[in-house]
Amino acid sequence: MPGPKPTRRLPVDPFITALLCTVGLALLLPARGAAAPAVSDAAVGAVGLLFFLYGARLSAREALDGLRQWRLHGLVLAVTFALFPLLGVASRVFVPTLLPQQLYQGLLFLCLLPSTVQSSIAFTSIARGNTAAAVCSATFSSLFGIVVTPLLAALLLSTHGGGIGAGSVLGIVEQLLLPFLAGQLLRRWIIGVLTRHRRILGLVDRGSILLVVYSAFSEAVVGGVWGQVSLPRLGVLALLEAALLAVVLTSTTLLARRLGFDRPDRTAIVFCGSKKSLAAGVPMATVLFPGPSLGLIVLPLMLFHQLQLMVCAVLARRWGAAAAAEEPGPAPVAADQSLEPASG
Repeated sequence: MPGPKPTRRLPVDPFITALLCTVGLALLLPARGAAAPAVSDAAVGAVGLLFFLYGARLSAREALDGLRQWRLHGLVLAVTFALFPLLGVASRVFVPTLLPQQLYQGLLFLCLLPSTVQSSIAFTSIARGNTAAAVCSATFSSLFGIVVTPLLAALLLSTHGGGIGAGSVLGIVEQLLLPFLAGQLLRRWIIGVLTRHRRILGLVDRGSILLVVYSAFSEAVVGGVWGQVSLPRLGVLALLEAALLAVVLTSTTLLARRLGFDRPDRTAIVFCGSKKSLAAGVPMATVLFPGPSLGLIVLPLMLFHQLQLMVCAVLARRWGAAAAAEEPGPAPVAADQSLEPASG
């Protein structure tokens, strides 16, 4: 008799484990006194390095080649920068009865972020979707996000008590956009080096974000903001984010069908449209939300990141199996995106 089928575990992103350990370190040993400005300055430098490397990795030619599928990319961008923000604004009804103001700001901020690159492409490939379209859509989302996210944050978060103004948007340009453009300009000379040392660059990606998170949560501990958050409110936040993800997954599926996209294109739309980028969000948050509140701002994003990985991994496996049953052939291998930000 055949033995019991092995149980598939839900994916736990190793990077999330590292993030949780970093948060724990900040709670136990926050940067204080003379160490605090040194850690803060190092985090600012790490953010600039991250976006320089993002710019150097991105192939503008591949992005331009993908413009032919403008309907698909337009739908993904509309979900990412219109539907998500509208849902985030609607969530304000839970303040302050269920969510404190700063956690709500973090929830709204994550709704303004661009899509991920690496995980969107990988899940689309596993589900036998249109991987080429996913590459282009995720790339366009990242490019738009550098400009659109801070503008939406200035508009929506200022309206709802975030205190973001033109100075913060200018900070995005100086600390994120300029390094990104510098990476693009130097890409032709340094892409070979980046390709040869992709593993080291993956460690740089992760290490830079961990440093930013440690700095943010250290400031939160020293500033005493954690007294505003209780376990029940964190549970409410998790439920709200699960509902948010469910609404977006359902909406992208229905919209893609209504607009007549075929199954591979629908798959790319769902996985690219439902994601939010931790790799882009944490650096942007450091510029837009300086001070002790930063830790609470990035907390919803960290939670949503792991949630989207678990849910979309299950969907990708199911859809991939269904597609394989309809179209027999070798199982696809996820696109090699080792030059993309390792954290997605």
